[in-house]
Amino acid sequence: MDDYGPDHWEKLYQERRTPWDAGTVPAAVRDYATRCVELGRVLVPGCGSGYEAGYFAAAGGQVLAIDFSPAAVARARQVTRGSGAVVRLADFFELSAGPFDLVYERAFLCALPPHLRRDWAATMARVVRSGGRLAGLFFIDPAAADGPPFGISPTSLARLLEEDFLLVEDLPATGSLPVFGGRERWQVWQRRS
Repeated sequence: MDDYGPDHWEKLYQERRTPWDAGTVPAAVRDYATRCVELGRVLVPGCGSGYEAGYFAAAGGQVLAIDFSPAAVARARQVTRGSGAVVRLADFFELSAGPFDLVYERAFLCALPPHLRRDWAATMARVVRSGGRLAGLFFIDPAAADGPPFGISPTSLARLLEEDFLLVEDLPATGSLPVFGGRERWQVWQRRS
């Protein structure tokens, strides 16, 4: 079993050792949601406490938020209560739902051991509809190899995604958490037809 499988994350959530949990919705998400005419169907994989899932649902999205930690799912259900978001215990790589108009990324790719990155990209290509978007805050730091969080270089991220996605927005992130130390970028990748 992977050292960073469900048991690892469940323990961290139960012990409330979650330095990636901002306790709020990042400013980049608020800005992006206000620019979207319609959010449509939204997936939040590795939703954690679910702040963004609740925000996207309140902004009109049809949101499915998933995590494979029961403690994270319980927390996200509390946080999103009344927003309209659906929160489920599920494994992203086995997800049969979709396609989605938007998949939101934050602290999910960087939580995965690097050997799962190709599977992550293939699953993203499967769950994002043609013309849909993968958007979020990506942990860009090739030197951060002893994670999680596991950093990635811009070139490696592009290699993972460019066959199926086109980078349409790339901005420095503001207000990163200490665990990410200003090494995040807000990016939007559009699914090719």
